[in-house]
Amino acid sequence: MTTIPQEKLDRLEERWRNIQGKLAAGPEQSEFIKLSKEFSDLDPIVALVRSLREAIEELDGLRQIVEDADSDAEMRELAEAEIPDIEAHIDTLKHDVRIALLPRDVADEKSAIVEVRAGTGGEEAALFAGDLLRMYQRYAASNGWKVQIIAENETGKGGYREVIVSFTGKNVFARLKFESGVHRVQRVPETETSGRIHTSAATVAVLPEAADIDIEIRPEDIRIDTMRASGAGGQHVNTTDSAVRITHIPTGMVVTSSEKSQHQNRARAMQVLRARLYDAERMKAEEERAASRKGQVGSGDRSQRIRTYNFPQGRVTDHRINMTLYNLQEVLAGEGLDEFLDALIADYQASQLAEMEGLSDG
Repeated sequence: MTTIPQEKLDRLEERWRNIQGKLAAGPEQSEFIKLSKEFSDLDPIVALVRSLREAIEELDGLRQIVEDADSDAEMRELAEAEIPDIEAHIDTLKHDVRIALLPRDVADEKSAIVEVRAGTGGEEAALFAGDLLRMYQRYAASNGWKVQIIAENETGKGGYREVIVSFTGKNVFARLKFESGVHRVQRVPETETSGRIHTSAATVAVLPEAADIDIEIRPEDIRIDTMRASGAGGQHVNTTDSAVRITHIPTGMVVTSSEKSQHQNRARAMQVLRARLYDAERMKAEEERAASRKGQVGSGDRSQRIRTYNFPQGRVTDHRINMTLYNLQEVLAGEGLDEFLDALIADYQASQLAEMEGLSDG
């Protein structure tokens, strides 16, 4: 395992102290916000580094007691017994420091827009898309995130051909970004009289919510059309031309929103367009930076089959990390989702560490 450069830790702690001094001096509001953000990012890392140093000092002290021939025999025995625990604690702290020093995805702390679409399987796929939507809504509720449906195309039977939802909160994208991909369901549809298991699918795209500062959309690059809004089954929501379709001319990207308020539709469509354009830029940069890691969890390939939900056996399998849990109902209730998300994040961090250590060794 690669040793953490001591000079890097020293520079990091020195920067933390400098920011602390500048904040105490009472800078201008804009500078205060910028410094506060950097300080809050550095603070937990510095706390880990200090804990690591204290543990190493404690280990050195214990070893001195053991090696000192003049030490009391009972003290040497106690010190010798404590050393394995301290060594294990140091290994854990070193790992935590390495994780904290990994390059950060600037989008991680953002809110997210989640798009769920029915794939192969007809009405059963649409019903499964509805199940996924409710799973994310329940998970959001357990985390205290704000949920807002931006656009939806219901089938009238509890399913969705497409639904776009905004999840607002801290680090939402960091928790949900590995949900992008094809989700597959295996179950007996309610309409199936022979008891035959059907396989259907829905696709999920998780986009970091972008602000104006993240992505610039020039007025001359978009075309806005209004049209008649309609709901499930083609029934008109109202008799005014309130639905909005925005076309981003340079990319050909099209976003629609069809609620009752034209003003609200325009705002929501722009919200989704910003997120899609920002995500496209992120994906392009990621592909250019790491084209050789196509099989990696964080590759962002949304055509990849990532998870299977098998109802007859009550199991959920994530194919990227070969992880199977027999808690399907808990996962769909949003309660068991963290087990997969934590494992996916840990796997991604491990691959980042391996890549960084491989580069440093080379």
